[in-house]
Amino acid sequence: MSIPGPVGHGLQLAPFRALRYVPERVGSLAAVTSPPYDVVVRPDGLRALETADPHNIVRLILPRADTPEDRHRQAADTLRRWQEEGVLAPDPEPALYVYEQRGEGTLQRGVIGALRLSPPEEGVVLPHEEVMPHVVEDRAALMRATGANLEPLLLAYRGNGGGAPDAAAALADGPGAVPAGSGAGHGPGTARVVERAVTRPPLLATTTEDGYRHTLWRISDAAELNEIAADLASRQALIADGHHRWATYLRLQAEQREPGPWDHGLVLLVDTARYPLRVRAIHRLLHRLAPEAALAALGDAFRVRTVEGPLDRALAALDAADAGEPSAPSAGGDGHHPRNAFLLAGDGRFHLLDRPDPALLARTVPADRPQAWRELDATVLHALLLDHLWQVPDSPAHIGYIHDAAAAVEQAERHGGTAVLLRPVREEVVHQLARQGVAMPHKSTSFGPKPATGLVLRALDLG
Repeated sequence: MSIPGPVGHGLQLAPFRALRYVPERVGSLAAVTSPPYDVVVRPDGLRALETADPHNIVRLILPRADTPEDRHRQAADTLRRWQEEGVLAPDPEPALYVYEQRGEGTLQRGVIGALRLSPPEEGVVLPHEEVMPHVVEDRAALMRATGANLEPLLLAYRGNGGGAPDAAAALADGPGAVPAGSGAGHGPGTARVVERAVTRPPLLATTTEDGYRHTLWRISDAAELNEIAADLASRQALIADGHHRWATYLRLQAEQREPGPWDHGLVLLVDTARYPLRVRAIHRLLHRLAPEAALAALGDAFRVRTVEGPLDRALAALDAADAGEPSAPSAGGDGHHPRNAFLLAGDGRFHLLDRPDPALLARTVPADRPQAWRELDATVLHALLLDHLWQVPDSPAHIGYIHDAAAAVEQAERHGGTAVLLRPVREEVVHQLARQGVAMPHKSTSFGPKPATGLVLRALDLG
């Protein structure tokens, strides 16, 4: 299936009354924020966030109790209590929010709002990854219990004018600087509103522990809201981060009998023509498979080499695997040499797997998908390694998904498991498959920088 472009109304981003922390009631805004729920490393990262401030948002997005029902009930009770105590309070009027992140040489700006939900066939919001049903069920139960969108999805779209800004110049000039060439009075409507907003006094600003500066501006002027609406009406967006939450939005919308607040979901929209996202890999932690057993099961399926540490050096070897080497004929005789590669860790060493057996790939990787999908490292990992050679069930008891390579290696070494480190997917491949309506394996990509959780919440009873 090919998805050429949006059908109908395009992106419709509605203003809403945000629920936000009251700065005077918490230690600091930085101390109550968190990475997205699926980026938090458990249990260590979860404990660190819980102790950072008694009101940290992680107590809502990842509550801890003995059963799922108790966890979701606890989150709902906590959200209600924080509102009653004045820790969280609604903004006085509906608005959209310009959100800026800067750090590690990166500048990103986008707009937070309540996006009209649309079915896949409309081609307005394009997913690019499969989802895991148990995760959607958990997120849906949490949203039902709390009646809230607790963290925004990250969606990417491309504007069509005004030129890309000089983000490096804006970084050098500091917060609120308009990038050279962006033209606060030029370019598409949304970009124009964003660049005007950042010249005004912000609603809030805070610097989180990772060194990123987060700044928020409110957009409530009717003319500016109309300018954004007109610009987005012909756009489509790619889900960069938040496939499970988007699937949850659609599931909960389908449960409603009447139109209402469930017809929209909290998102951050970023124009990647102006602020390109970076793409990183998501690594696997195999809890119950020791590195010795993983290596013994490989046989002749891959070339296996031990590579020198430390981690950065081993990851560089992974990135360079098969680069520039001459092609070898595949089993299909098309002259294409498979270039998949993985780095295994957990026994104090690093093991580079590359040059998979083409005949074995042909037998294990489904042939009914486009070639770009069949060649993905994540596809080969799940089809050949996890399913065929290692026979590891795809369940939380057996596989953890970790965004940070160092954390994956550390947990593997501490608990006797195997860390499987991957390379990032090229962004053009993600867009190519999404336009074809082809979903990549779940947790194939990590787009960023991701919005901090806790700066803007959406309570559905506020609209």
